[in-house]
Formats: sequence, C-alpha cells, structure tokens
Amino acid sequence: MLSKLNPPQREAVKYLDGPLLVLAGAGSGKTRVITQKIAHLVEQRGFKPEQIAAITFTNKAAKEMRERVRQLLPGQPLESLNVSTFHALGARILRQEAKALQLKPRFSIFDAADSGAVIAELAKEADKARLKRLQWRISGWKNALVEPNEALSLAEDELDLAAARLYGDYEKALRAYQAVDFDDLIRLPVQLFENEADVLLRWQGKLQYLLVDEYQDTNRSQYKLMRLLAGGRAAFTAVGDDDQAIYAWRGADVENLRVLQADFPQLKVIKLEQNYRSMQRILKAANTLIGNNEKLFEKRLWSEHGHGDAVQVNVARDSEQEAEQVVMKLMAHRFEHRGKWGDYAILYRGNHQARAFEQQLRNQKIAYAISGGQSFFDKAEIKDLVAWLRLIANSDDDPAFIRAVTTPRRGVGST
Repeated sequence: MLSKLNPPQREAVKYLDGPLLVLAGAGSGKTRVITQKIAHLVEQRGFKPEQIAAITFTNKAAKEMRERVRQLLPGQPLESLNVSTFHALGARILRQEAKALQLKPRFSIFDAADSGAVIAELAKEADKARLKRLQWRISGWKNALVEPNEALSLAEDELDLAAARLYGDYEKALRAYQAVDFDDLIRLPVQLFENEADVLLRWQGKLQYLLVDEYQDTNRSQYKLMRLLAGGRAAFTAVGDDDQAIYAWRGADVENLRVLQADFPQLKVIKLEQNYRSMQRILKAANTLIGNNEKLFEKRLWSEHGHGDAVQVNVARDSEQEAEQVVMKLMAHRFEHRGKWGDYAILYRGNHQARAFEQQLRNQKIAYAISGGQSFFDKAEIKDLVAWLRLIANSDDDPAFIRAVTTPRRGVGST
C-alpha cells in the first residue's frame, strides 16, 4: 500500500512514536497520507476502526475520506470508523453525555439563524446590523472559551459591554429551550472534559488515535478539544500548512501551530513539499508571493510536472472592467483551443463579486452555473419541515414551535 508514496509521505504514515505534525503544502497529497495512515493503523498496527478519529472541516471532506479508506480496506467493517467534522464529533459527545450537562438526549442544535432569532428576542431595540455584531461577539467569545462573566471583564467598548450582558441571558434562553448552538458543540465537551476526569478518561479510551486535517484552521476551542482527547499519550497526527491559513475572520488561529510545539515538546515535524497538482512556474510565483509572509516553518514547494506557461497578471480599474477582461480571455482561449465551457472556471474571493461576472457572461450569452449557492438546509421550506421534526424531538424548543405554528400563517402572533 505504501509503495506509491514518496519518502516523506511514507514516513508520515508509519510514524507512531509520538505526536506528529505534517506540514503539507498545497497539492502535496495530504489526504492520501491521512487515509493511508488510517489503513496502516488498522492493518499493520492492530487498531480497531472505532479507536480512530479522523477530524476534517467539512462534511464533504469527511465523506470523501471515508470512501478512500473503504477503497484501501475492502472487506473491512468500517461502519464504526470515526470520520467527521469537529462539530459532528462534539455533537456525538454531547448526545452521549447529555445527562452530565443537564441536557435531554434529544436537545436541539440551533444554527446561526435560530441563534439570531433568540438574540433578536432578547435585544428587541437593536437593528439588524447591531444584532449581527452582537451575535458575532458572542460567537467569538465561545470559540475562545470565554464565559459570560469573563466577557464582562474583557469588554473594551459599548458594543462589547452590551454583548457581554446579552451573553448570559442568551445562555439561559438556550438552556430553557433545551438547546445548544454550533459553538457549544465544541465548547461544552471541553468544559465537560475539564470538569469530569472520569468522562475524559472514558473518551480517551474510546478514541486512541486522532488525525486532524486542516490543522491551521482550528480555533482555540477546537485545539483544546484535540489536546484533551490526546492526553498524555499524545497519539495524534495533525496535518496543516501555515501558508494556507485563511480563516482568521471566523476564529481560526494559526498560532495553534506554535502552541502545538510548546504543549508537545516531543513533537515531530515532517514536511510534504512535492506538489502533484501544478507546474513549476505556478509554484515559483506562489513561493515568491508567500515568501513575504511571516513564517512559522520554512518550506518550498516543487514539482516534476515541468515549467509550464507564464503566469499572467492583469490590472483593471474596477470590478466591471475586471469581469469583462476575464470573460474576453476565456472566449479567446476557448476559440483558439476549441474547448468546452465546462472546462473553464472563474474563481473569486467573495460572493459579492459574482454579480459583475454574471452580467458579463449573460451579455455574451455564455451558460454558467454558480457553485456554493444557498445551502439546502437554509431554504425556507426545509427549515419549516425541520422545525416540525425538532419539535417532535424536543418539546421545549420554542423557536421551532413558533416557526412550525406560524408557517403557513395561522394568525398566531409572537406572544
């Protein structure tokens, strides 16, 4: 199984003598390393699938990882293999340990919209923009493991103070509804493990080896959960890349890479620097650009795919001209190479930029599809259905009750 891996990949898969950090550059085969390591643990090192937890950041990545492991271990019973997001793992812990937290096993999990509705009910005088800021502050505190009383002492301005006061009331409302929000799915297991040593020992016994993907995107609470589960045994592999840390805006802390070395002095670091995705010219441009950043670890990506075409940089005066230039380039390339529109993609930093590109594509009568639109579970009709299901599972879920009895309109008011 390991014959197709390069030497650093092979070393990362086989290393089990202590905590391991795999610094995996873009396109360096990190998912292959994680899945091969899971297979190696099961086939060569005697681990049972249920003793391994592989943690990713999206459900899609978790599904892909599980499927790859299944292909590597045909015939193995892998139903008990733990491949999930941090939040799914946290939810599993909370469901099994609900009694210790004075929660019903069928507690509700509030998404951002549900949480926003509770905050709006508690802060009736605030407009929509202020409500968003209040919700964002509370979420930030939860991810940083800051409790309501601590938030009050940390408040630096009027908004902080208002959010800190609201934080305590918000927590009381969640408990009254027998509900937790998304941030609680990490925060509450951390609290439980810190306060109940026997519960922590039981979970450390259940999950004897941890693999954490996209480690650079972890926030404080996620790192704390990982550290608690790893315990003194420190049987884990963290896979990340400080050069790909782009989620600071939602609480991710690249400093967790530095903290990992401080908390685990015996940490071994293996670098994956061979890129299997790009030409050398693209990598040279990326290395040059990233070279200006403050770095925790030195690494230089390289490729055997050849030199490649020159990287072009175009400057436009505004978003409309930028979109026009991009669409004209695509049309010229397609004409020259007799390509199919399905072979082309436009990538942009944020959804707010989509409008200009859509307008230009429409002007040129080019069919297109937008990826990453509204989530299935964010659609109004799906939220209506889920409200009924939540109410069946948890009769204390007032926000679900209000949505269920007011859709369609039945003349029932908020009071």
